[in-house]
Amino acid sequence: MSNSTSTAAARAFVPLRLTDRPLALRAAVVALGTLFLAASSWVEVPMLPVPMTMQTFAVTLIGALYGWRLGAITVLAWLGEGLVGMPVLAGGAGGVAHFAGPTAGYLFAFPLAAALVGWLAERGWTGRGNLLRSFGAMLLGNAFILVTGGAWLAAMIGIDNAITYGVAPFVLGAIVKSALATASVEATRRAGKAGQR
Repeated sequence: MSNSTSTAAARAFVPLRLTDRPLALRAAVVALGTLFLAASSWVEVPMLPVPMTMQTFAVTLIGALYGWRLGAITVLAWLGEGLVGMPVLAGGAGGVAHFAGPTAGYLFAFPLAAALVGWLAERGWTGRGNLLRSFGAMLLGNAFILVTGGAWLAAMIGIDNAITYGVAPFVLGAIVKSALATASVEATRRAGKAGQR
């Protein structure tokens, strides 16, 4: 696929159309995305060994709105903030320990999930009002996070405990957050379409 074709696809299906924007604007959007991810981390239901947050909602939504490259870069920037100790992770936490403990697998999965959803968005999964496909893209992103995070956790506490404490409690939330992200992308798409009239 040529660059012009891939750019056209990104314009057609990624609602914020950031691919060809000036570098300064893209940097500002990344910074705003990290703030959104931090805010989503502070919405927390404390659970052990993995808390429930709105992070996966934010990760998949950023992937769909920003596209795969900028979505992954934004999530990596946010993780970098957390790594150096900024209070941007679940419950306002930060620091290196979170990248080696029970939540590390989920954190490592986030930029890849954003890239996956963004890649699907650029191929039409979240465009043209196809809500079922959009929901499927969000659900795939959430499922990838759960599988990767669960696999990491299984290496620490065993597969049965990982499923019981690190996967099963989050399945319903993943479905709800996928639906919420789908609705958010559709609202953004419609607002953008109305603004072009």
